[in-house]
Amino acid sequence: MNNVSSLLARKNRPVVSISPNTSVVDALTVMAEKNIGCIVVLEGNKYLGIFTERDYSRKVVLKGKNSSTTAVAEIMTTDLASAKPGDSIEYCMETMTSKNIRYMPVFENDQLTGIVSMSDVVKETILTQKETIDQLQNYIQS
Repeated sequence: MNNVSSLLARKNRPVVSISPNTSVVDALTVMAEKNIGCIVVLEGNKYLGIFTERDYSRKVVLKGKNSSTTAVAEIMTTDLASAKPGDSIEYCMETMTSKNIRYMPVFENDQLTGIVSMSDVVKETILTQKETIDQLQNYIQS
């Protein structure tokens, strides 16, 4: 099975980031424009956490906070499990499922190199299965 590095290379999508003092409504606007479900929170080049649609619904809407005056730093998720480029897709799937998370930051030498979503993991798993099926069909037909 492929690893996280090959998934990120195939995905070929830059990490979208904001600063911790960005308002929730501004973060949501960027996410909508980019059609993404999470955004990385950086201070300079330092990773602080991520802000997700789930953070918004559970920590802003349900708590009655104001999206215009609440900073992302107040509600972002900071304690996510992470992956390394050499980790397997299976590792990501197991970790994300067991911890009930949809996004996983990827670090190499303490530097953020990407974000893996559950959707990415599912797509990569399907692709790997398709490649295996194709190889088996070619073997059977030869």
